[in-house]
Amino acid sequence: MMDMTLTIVLTTLASGALVGLLLGTFGGGGSVLAAPLLIYVVGVRDTHVAIGTSAAAVAAIALVSLLGHWRGGRVKWPCAVVFAGAGLIGSILGSSLAKLTDGDLLLLGFSVAMAAISVSMFRKPVFAGDPDVHISASIMTRLAPLGLLTGIAAGFFGIGGGFLIVPGLMLAAGMTMANATASSLVSVVIFGAATSANYAISGQVDARLVLLLLAGGAAGGIVGIFVSRLLSSRITLARSLFAAMILLVALYVGVQATGALLAG
Repeated sequence: MMDMTLTIVLTTLASGALVGLLLGTFGGGGSVLAAPLLIYVVGVRDTHVAIGTSAAAVAAIALVSLLGHWRGGRVKWPCAVVFAGAGLIGSILGSSLAKLTDGDLLLLGFSVAMAAISVSMFRKPVFAGDPDVHISASIMTRLAPLGLLTGIAAGFFGIGGGFLIVPGLMLAAGMTMANATASSLVSVVIFGAATSANYAISGQVDARLVLLLLAGGAAGGIVGIFVSRLLSSRITLARSLFAAMILLVALYVGVQATGALLAG
């Protein structure tokens, strides 16, 4: 356990606020920055602790954002529950495999996942979607396998998986970007909770950092919901700038992880 200095407290609060802001604004993508922030800004040295801790915080932060979107009537619950239910199994499998993987190698893979996230965010949706979509047997058969695969990826890398969940919901269920973004938070909460619980069993979650991230993230998430409304007419530009930032962080993490692997 690291000593809780004032610097660590403040940097953790700020990191949580940034993750919460991005989650509330875009629904996904922001969670991928949580572990790198803990490692390179806060100073957590154990990669597995950073991932386990960030997963717990991201789940709680996403819950705050989810409540706001729920009150706004944007969550398509039947579709979201089917996707998240299947992904729950995947997140447990993925996080179990991650705990057996070397920390630096995990970070290298994490950087590749971040790069994939940034590329996916540059793409525009090919259809507007149906705001009145309802669950059906055919939609369920498409949602479940996508949810399982997304859960595995989310659990392994300790991320919310929103960058996969949003397009997955749009393609499988035919919902709008706004509904998919809001509905994706159901999976972000469940995947994060399952992943963090798996790490907590091995003593790889720092509860103090989780609380600090949550405190910052709660405020950031609330602000993010209002920001998403303000950016509704410029959401493509905002997502592109956000994607570029994630790509730069991915490059940094990849270089650091590669250097550590070569040094070892």
